Formats: sequence, structure tokens, C-alpha cells
Amino acid sequence: MSLALSIKDLKKTYKSGTVALKGVNLEIPEGGFYALLGPNGAGKTTIIGTIVGLVNKSSGSVKIFDIDIDKDHDKGKTFIGIVPQEINLNIFEKIIDIVVNQAGYYGIPRSVAIPRAEQVLKDLGLYDKKDQPSQNLSGGMKRRLMIARALIHRPKLLVLDEPTAGVDVELRRGMWDYLKNINKDEGVTILLTTHYLEEAEQLCERASIINKGEIVAEGSIKELLTLHPSGKLEEVFLELTRK
Repeated sequence: MSLALSIKDLKKTYKSGTVALKGVNLEIPEGGFYALLGPNGAGKTTIIGTIVGLVNKSSGSVKIFDIDIDKDHDKGKTFIGIVPQEINLNIFEKIIDIVVNQAGYYGIPRSVAIPRAEQVLKDLGLYDKKDQPSQNLSGGMKRRLMIARALIHRPKLLVLDEPTAGVDVELRRGMWDYLKNINKDEGVTILLTTHYLEEAEQLCERASIINKGEIVAEGSIKELLTLHPSGKLEEVFLELTRK
């Protein structure tokens, strides 16, 4: 089995003394759709920050498609597209320019980036607004734009940190369909963090639940549902994270 992401004994203690991760192990197979679930402060964002190079780990190893990020982080990053939790768009920049300029960071020439950007904006229902500044978009549309920006260099691993927070039901379902399609049809591996547990049930094949810096459960969604008599992921989550 080829792994898109392999994390072994990952630990992180911040300078303040806060222990964020206590030896996390995580494996995501190539082509998988995986959920990382946990309450606020459980360690999800620290894991994502470590993967994308925003957080320096205390110890442990992280490999992206078998590339050790300690040895060749720049190459590893080319395989990753990240959609952060916070909206971080230039509100005055045109939508098309946001996506095309992102391609430039990966050395993609404009002759390739422009048609590629137009296509991903069409796929995400943003093409008719491409010449508008991003400040004209609704919150849900801004999150779609962040997905477009993350996909412009055609990453093999897409990391989504609360991508549908504050998004209305209709837009959320549209995003679900799009993500399922790129996972199934294009083979993009997806790592999702979300507080909408029904989202994890609908989209993901496997999941880990993290609490206080430790993985407390891991398995297929069907396996996790057996951990509580109700057969509901919400009850499983509450049971494991209250301990």
C-alpha cells in the first residue's frame, strides 16, 4: 500500500510548556479520503501545521509520498494543497488573479496557469465572478476560492482545515460533491478536519479521533460507529473526547 502521508511518533511541546502532541501515529493511503476529528485544542491544527511546514515538531517523523520533510521539505510541499481554517485572501485582488498568481509560486507559466485557473473556477461555480475582487464573494464562495487556489498546482494531497465552517447547506453540499469527484476521478488524496460529523460520515472512508494530543480511535467510519451502542458518530466522538 502506497502512503500519501505517514506520521510516526509525532510530538510537539511549545515554548510555553504546552504539550500539543504526545506521540501521534497516522497513515493515509494514496487516494484516500480521511477525516481527522477532535475538539478544539486537541492537536489537529498542530498536525496540519507540521505537515505544511508552519510548525516545527519536537520529535517524530513526517513523510509525504515517502519524502521525509526533514530531508526535502521543499519537494514534499509541492505535493500538498492547503485550505486553512482562516480566510486569508487579498480582498482587493481579482478572483482569477488570486488563482493564477498562486500558480506562479510553483513555477507554472501563465500560459498554462490561466486556462487551468479558468477551468477550476468553472468547476467550483466561480467563473462568472472571475474578474471581481474577492471581497465581493460571500463567505461560502470565498472558501470555494481557497479550494481553487489550493488545487491550481494539481497537488496529490489536499489538506482541508474546516473548509465548510460558516457555509450554508446548499453550498456545503456542492463542495461535498466536488471533493468526492476529485478524490474519485482524479485520485487526489484528501485529509479533512471538520466539526460537522455528518460531513465526515458522508465523505470519508477512514478517520482518526484525537483528544488532548493523542489519537484515541482510528479506523474505517463503519468500525468507529461500532464503538457506541447508538451507532452514531456523534456519540462515539463525545464518548471518546469526554474522557
